[in-house]
Amino acid sequence: MRATGKQAMACCRLMAVTAALVVTAGCTAAAPSPGEAMSPKARNYLTKALDIMETNSLLSAEVDWTAVRRGAFDRAGTAQTPAETYGAVRQALRDLEDQHSQFMDPDQTRETLSTSAEEDVVPPEGKMLADDIGYLALPSVPSDEAADDYVRRARAAVSKNDEQGACGWVIDLRSNWGGTMWGPLAAVGPILGDGDTGAFVEADGRKTAWTVENGTPRQYLDDWGPAQPLSRPMPPVAVLTSRRTRSAAEAVTIAFRGRPDTRSFGEPTSGAPTANAYHRLSDGAAIFLTEAREADRTGHVYNGPITPDREIHDDARDLSSHGDQVLMAATRWLGSRPDCRR
Repeated sequence: MRATGKQAMACCRLMAVTAALVVTAGCTAAAPSPGEAMSPKARNYLTKALDIMETNSLLSAEVDWTAVRRGAFDRAGTAQTPAETYGAVRQALRDLEDQHSQFMDPDQTRETLSTSAEEDVVPPEGKMLADDIGYLALPSVPSDEAADDYVRRARAAVSKNDEQGACGWVIDLRSNWGGTMWGPLAAVGPILGDGDTGAFVEADGRKTAWTVENGTPRQYLDDWGPAQPLSRPMPPVAVLTSRRTRSAAEAVTIAFRGRPDTRSFGEPTSGAPTANAYHRLSDGAAIFLTEAREADRTGHVYNGPITPDREIHDDARDLSSHGDQVLMAATRWLGSRPDCRR
């Protein structure tokens, strides 16, 4: 039977559609799966790193993980070793846009976590200022393992100033770029006072309090022991911050927020008031992943730079001609407090 013109046209259309489906199906079958060109070891390594991020990231619910994973495997290309995926891991962390997560290769991780890092730690500085005001500068300390000597020195300085009759305190965090918060918190614990001084806040709202007990973060009492209490408990405190005050130092800043008779001076902080957790990878590299925000003792959660109560531009070029304006403002305020008023 001969087909009519309409039947022939319909048949042609059906054949064309069928052919297109065959071509499309053929293309789909030929498309490589993510990481197909990588060695199994490299593919598994990158997959594990991405799984850690997706499971634990503070911002996981806001991330397009399909796009992040696709981009990571595209960047890894034909990687044959874990080391050849490092660039892809670093970019995936940047794609989270939390401004704090980071990746360290095995050498960087060993250096950061090693107790030998104590050699590179700038010690805390304590001294007495005019009008019986104690001063304690708390620089960065990279890890808890490197903090033992740091805590001992800071506590010795606090005790010495206390014995000399310090009526109020300046806590200088302007040169603290981060590392661990617990060493500085233990150093300043006798001044800060006991109790819940802040908290980590996870994406689901769960909170973990920063509890100071006998002048020491509770979980470190066995390591650093109780601190010598001040002869004048809960003194007035001025906290100094700058644009360099970051990460763990922002946590110490937050621990003083909401404390009675406390005021902050200087510049807004760097803007990473979040907590990172350490995840070791199979080759000794590590992901330090942002997993929580930080809240003060009143429950206020911080996001971005922390603005001081009294904002003063901190320009090192002005120090020689005008002096340290931030420190001078802080000591003036302390001198006006009842505990320090003459």
